Parts: sequence; C-alpha cells; structure tokens
Amino acid sequence: MQKVEVVAYNPKWKQKFEEEAGKLNRLFEEEIVTIHHIGSTSVEGLAAKPIIDLMPVVRDIERIDDYTERMEALGYRGLGEYGIPKRRYFRKGEEKRTVHVHVFEEGNPDIVRHLAFRDYLRSFPDVRDEYGELKLQLAAQHPKDMEGYIQGKHDWVIETERLATKWYKEKHSV
Repeated sequence: MQKVEVVAYNPKWKQKFEEEAGKLNRLFEEEIVTIHHIGSTSVEGLAAKPIIDLMPVVRDIERIDDYTERMEALGYRGLGEYGIPKRRYFRKGEEKRTVHVHVFEEGNPDIVRHLAFRDYLRSFPDVRDEYGELKLQLAAQHPKDMEGYIQGKHDWVIETERLATKWYKEKHSV
C-alpha cells in the first residue's frame, strides 16, 4: 500500500529533474525533442508528493518501446500507455516512488494540457496555494488511500486544467 505523502516545496526538486533529464537525453539520443519538468514538483512554492515528473517529447512514440530495457537498466519500470493512449509511462521506485516519466510524441495534445496546468499554477499564486492546501488536506484525510487522494482532487484538477488550457492557448496562440 502506497503512503500518501505531500510535503512543502523543496528547491532541490529542480536539480533532481535536471539530473534525471540528463540521463534521459543521453538514453533517448536522436528521438528526443525536449524534456519538460511537469507536475507539482515543477511549481515553485507548491506542496507536492516528492516525485519528480518528467515529460520527454519525442519524434516517434512507437520507437520508445525499443528503449524499455535501457530504461529498466536505469531503475525504471515500463508500464506502456498506462491508461493514456499514445503515451509511454515509466516509474522509478515501487514502494517509494521517486520519478515518473510521461513520454509523448511531438504534437500530442496532452503536452499542452500538462504545460498549461504547470504554467497556470506558476502564474497564479492564489490558485497554486489553493491546490497545495487541497492536496495537504486530502493527504491528511487519506494517508493510506492513494485512490481516495486522487479522487478527492479530481474535479478541482479537471476544472483547473480546462481554465489553464484556455488561458495557455490564448497566451501562446495555440
């Protein structure tokens, strides 16, 4: 059973992202377009589960399956699409997860969704703080129930993603 742990923002998360992104850049070589730091650890000041989320954007998602063994050699477990079509998902750490990798092909609309949510929270501290408080409250209510924690924030996240995506597309003329 995975413990729900939400902690105060840690500035070291940026360095951990950079270290892991460097490994993935070398591993994916010519397939990689860019790697984004996403998720709560990418938003300064936001309480988060201490798990670094990386989003490599690649030229051809089908080719990523060829890298599964090399990802496993770095300590990752490959889980295929894991519920999101055209994504490849890897996670590091079974009992205590440390890194999640969400690989998408260039042009996939999920890329905008992730970047919009991240940038919206970075741009609107009141929304960031509201989300942080919700996460802390839910972690206290569901300390050993990850599904309860996730469901508790589901509606808030969906609505904020909708607002964030609209804002992001207007700002970036997407």
